[in-house]
Amino acid sequence: MIKLLHIENIAVIEKADIEFSAGLNVLTGETGAGKSIVIDALSAAIGNRTSRDVLRTGAAEASVTAVFSCSDEAVLPDWVTPDENGEIFISRKITADGKSVCRVNGAPVQANTLRELGAVLIDIHGQNDGRKLLDESAHLQYLDAFGGLENELDEYKTAYDKLKEKKREIDKLTMDESEKERRIETLRFQIDEIEKAKLRQGEFEELTARRELLLNSSKLTEAVEATFEILYGGGDCVGIAALAADASSFLDRAAKYSDELRELSKRLDDMKYTAQDISDELRDFRAQLDFSPGELEQLDERLDTLKRIIRKYGSEQEALEFAESGKAELSDIEDSEGKLKKLENELNACLQEAKKLSAILTDKRKEAAKTLEEQVRSELSQLSMPGVKFLVEFGTVSGEYNLSPTGGDEVWYLMSANAGEAPGRINRIASGGELARIMLALKNVLSSNADIASMVFDEIDTGVSGIAAQRVGEKLATLAKSRQVLCVTHLPQIAVMADTHFSISKSIKDGRTFTHVEHLDFDGQKNELARLSGGENITITTLSSAEEQLKAARAFKETI
Repeated sequence: MIKLLHIENIAVIEKADIEFSAGLNVLTGETGAGKSIVIDALSAAIGNRTSRDVLRTGAAEASVTAVFSCSDEAVLPDWVTPDENGEIFISRKITADGKSVCRVNGAPVQANTLRELGAVLIDIHGQNDGRKLLDESAHLQYLDAFGGLENELDEYKTAYDKLKEKKREIDKLTMDESEKERRIETLRFQIDEIEKAKLRQGEFEELTARRELLLNSSKLTEAVEATFEILYGGGDCVGIAALAADASSFLDRAAKYSDELRELSKRLDDMKYTAQDISDELRDFRAQLDFSPGELEQLDERLDTLKRIIRKYGSEQEALEFAESGKAELSDIEDSEGKLKKLENELNACLQEAKKLSAILTDKRKEAAKTLEEQVRSELSQLSMPGVKFLVEFGTVSGEYNLSPTGGDEVWYLMSANAGEAPGRINRIASGGELARIMLALKNVLSSNADIASMVFDEIDTGVSGIAAQRVGEKLATLAKSRQVLCVTHLPQIAVMADTHFSISKSIKDGRTFTHVEHLDFDGQKNELARLSGGENITITTLSSAEEQLKAARAFKETI
């Protein structure tokens, strides 16, 4: 459950610390005081989408910190471990440029990673969530979640994806004859062009270097010949190599009589051999400069061919790979009849598998729907809707194969709030108050299958009043017996059930608005209930009535 929420510079809240407790935590206050901002801050803390618009005017950054305590039975993501006290510390900082930094137990994490953790720590039901019931595409999601059909749905999706992939392969091969001929002609030309080029990896670089050598052969020949003559001699000139050999011979004879000269003789020997080695290598290099008159022209022609290939297909290796893939595609097209037959057989097998798994999914959904209907009707009867009819209607999806990524089913929730009326689609007949109570019933039913320790309801009382509001309060109090519940409300019938009550108020100082959060004691609760019932005209009668409501609420909670 959430123990502490620390907020800084979010909307009209400059700074606030809220210590929540187990059971039902209620937040009340005038419209615009900042109640929902507290929920928005909590939502930001668990990684949900936010923006720089939440920053308090003039602030460089906003931050929110949440501390959660976890039981030993809590199922957490593998990457997070509570501290020695069983607590998880989450923080998020939002800067004026819209960037945010999220941390869990001090370690930085991505927002989507934080959302993964938040999803198992707390379930937030926002002001607009009741309207999700009007979106019939969400009805199937609620049913699958209730039935715990994640594994069956994943298995079906795998089969469905294989089916779609086979269909794409068939579509790729199924083309009209003129298109097929054009593609065959193109592929044959490209393959022939690459094969005729007789490519060899690295050839372009080698030939480019050889061309550079030939273009500068006269300069190179002149320099090599001059160097060779200096080393080996020519005409009346004695070369360095011969002189070094003579010097080495003389010094070698003298070294017999002097250790000092022996070392110098060895070094002179090295010089002689080095000069000879250089001369030999120069002779070999000079041989490379001998080329036929047509070699340069042949090089240019070959380089032009390679440049054209490389420009069209990439490097030599990439061109060779292109040719191989082209051959495979050409083979597929030319053998499309046989290939298509094989693919169609595979497609049929995939279709049968997908339909089989879809049928299993449908059977399990219908089984879960019966239980969902019974439990939601039971919940709604406790929420002052005793004559309500709640039904789950099934239809078959339209389109190819009568299958979709979620199976073969379309699902709608039907209801009739009054006896004698035929059930109709919720999005056509439900009032705001009915939507709020149906959503509460669904949340209560779905949460019974989940391990989430905390639930948040932001104004679940929309469109509800009188006895219906009292029943909603009682339902929240009952729900809070098994898990922590946070609730924003305007109704005294709900606020009176609070185990912990916070009053949210705002004030203006020096032209700025400030929001304050106050933890109410018994007398504070009594005054707040009186305000919710009678407005600012708080009298002895409204206070007495508030105290009587608190006693009745305590008596009710002792029975659950």
